[in-house]
Amino acid sequence: MAEEVFIPKAGQTVEEVTLVRWLVEDGAQVTEGQELLEIETDKTNFMVEAPLKGTVHIGPFQPGQVIPVLVVVATIGRPDEKFPAAAEPPAPTQVVAASTAPDAAPSAAAAATSVAPAAPSPAEHEGRLFVSPRARRLAEEKGVDLRRITPTGAEGQRVVEKDVLAYLAQMPRPQARATPLAQKIAAEAGIDLRELKGTGGGGRVTREDVTRALTPAAPTPAAPAPALAAPAPAAPAAPEFVPLAESIPDVLKRVPLTGVRKIIAERMGKSVHTTARVTLVMEMDATEFVAMRERLKARVAESWGFTPGYNDLLAKVVAQALRQYPYMNARLTEDAIEHVGHVNMGMAVDTERGLLVPVIRDADRKSLRQFGSDFRQMVERARVGRSLPHDVAGGTFTITNLGMY
Repeated sequence: MAEEVFIPKAGQTVEEVTLVRWLVEDGAQVTEGQELLEIETDKTNFMVEAPLKGTVHIGPFQPGQVIPVLVVVATIGRPDEKFPAAAEPPAPTQVVAASTAPDAAPSAAAAATSVAPAAPSPAEHEGRLFVSPRARRLAEEKGVDLRRITPTGAEGQRVVEKDVLAYLAQMPRPQARATPLAQKIAAEAGIDLRELKGTGGGGRVTREDVTRALTPAAPTPAAPAPALAAPAPAAPAAPEFVPLAESIPDVLKRVPLTGVRKIIAERMGKSVHTTARVTLVMEMDATEFVAMRERLKARVAESWGFTPGYNDLLAKVVAQALRQYPYMNARLTEDAIEHVGHVNMGMAVDTERGLLVPVIRDADRKSLRQFGSDFRQMVERARVGRSLPHDVAGGTFTITNLGMY
């Protein structure tokens, strides 16, 4: 029997990836551990390897396509085998019939489509429930019992996001989640909170969401009346060359906004609305700091295998300061300020794919040599597009690259 090759789970928050490229041809002979395809998450690229030796049969997935995690994208087996064709999903009426809660009276429409009582969900066979990450997250946000949903994914054995949406469509409309202040403003203005898209944690409607809905859109200015045309002057003789401005197209190239750059664009835009921006400037005499680095460089560069840089020293200073002043090693949630136990230092690195921030975990507990070694390994992986999911997650404080100054 053929072995399945699926998109692995790359971190707790990754639910889908982008297929960058296939590294083998359909029907090729592969060995165990051979790289089959390259995929991209919102933070990094990595390769999916063959779990065993055999003939690879590639599924209908093309470069640039977004694929949920845990989806089977290829199989490895005998040369005469084929990638299994996807089964047809159940008819919509089956979803409607299974969506009616046991203790609720079915509607007339549901009764008309339900010829017989709904069978137990196929995903519950043998006590196991197969659910896609996107479906599970949506169900948790909406408080839906996944055991009430009829699955349509993986030949009727896996609950996917559209199954949860179909179930929610049959339920009474829930009350919107909103902050107390947002509820008060909306009640005074007569706004239905269910009509607003929340930008707070877990989709909660915030004061800003309500205020934005109250702000009327700026009217489009009317086009000015055309002026009376003056008599056209005599046309000059046609030039013997095409003006440069006319020979250059308006758009030279369109690069799809995907992967890392898409996430950067979204988060930079979001930060404008969610972060209080304050700039503090302080000048200091770094003469002794520079001298110390020169002495250290002369003493340890050969034995360490690298020259300690200003980034290493600054990061260690900041890490020790965060341990001494833990209120600075904190993050803001919707209703609290959380002081973080670990000092995980993010170090901004510019790459061809965009800005990445490798994270040195427990930076305050590492020696300068260990910190510098870990940092250089992560920078190298980032610049060749081979960062591990663990490399760029969990940062608690970030400093930019100041070495050039």
